[in-house]
Amino acid sequence: MYPDSACSLLHVDAFQLMVATILSAQCTDERVNKVTPELFSRWSTPEEMAQAPLPELKDIIRSTGFFNNKAKNILAASQMIVDKYKGKVPHTLEELVSLPGVGRKTANVILGVAYHQPGIVVDTHVGRISRHLGFTRHTDPVKVEFDLQKILSREHWIKWNHMIIDHGRTVCTARNPRCEVCGLCDLCPGPYSKKGEKIPKTCPEHPERVSEGE
Repeated sequence: MYPDSACSLLHVDAFQLMVATILSAQCTDERVNKVTPELFSRWSTPEEMAQAPLPELKDIIRSTGFFNNKAKNILAASQMIVDKYKGKVPHTLEELVSLPGVGRKTANVILGVAYHQPGIVVDTHVGRISRHLGFTRHTDPVKVEFDLQKILSREHWIKWNHMIIDHGRTVCTARNPRCEVCGLCDLCPGPYSKKGEKIPKTCPEHPERVSEGE
């Protein structure tokens, strides 16, 4: 499934990936990719971004939503990278999450995509599908991440991120999942049949549903 899955955010290095991932919060990658070409044509490095005028930065990223906080975090993170890390995006989870606007999700994206270090990215698709498959009962992304770490081999973490995100976007959507074409349907204890119809069976997403006769 999805042999060509990869990060869809446009970037040329770890810094641009960090900025794009911050912008992707509550926003589609498609929208972010429409914003970042202009953004990076003006400020493409931590040193340049740290000097960007806040009003201009806000105006460019406005369409990604939550632009006030995103702009402030991008400027603060850029300045911290310049001051504390000599202009280089750090390589460890602990250092990455110390940057303004960078949580575990963004940090794991950077580690996996830019530095090829295994990390599990829990976005809305990964969380939802992991619950459907019975890999976790949690909704807290950090708890989901830790549950998946116990199940998946480290060598599969990076590929898992890209594959499940693609699967969530194209097949196992939050609304009207396409169970009839899902390659995981026979393994999935989720609340849908092959025809995409809801059925009364036990599911981590819907524990109140039980199989007939129980």
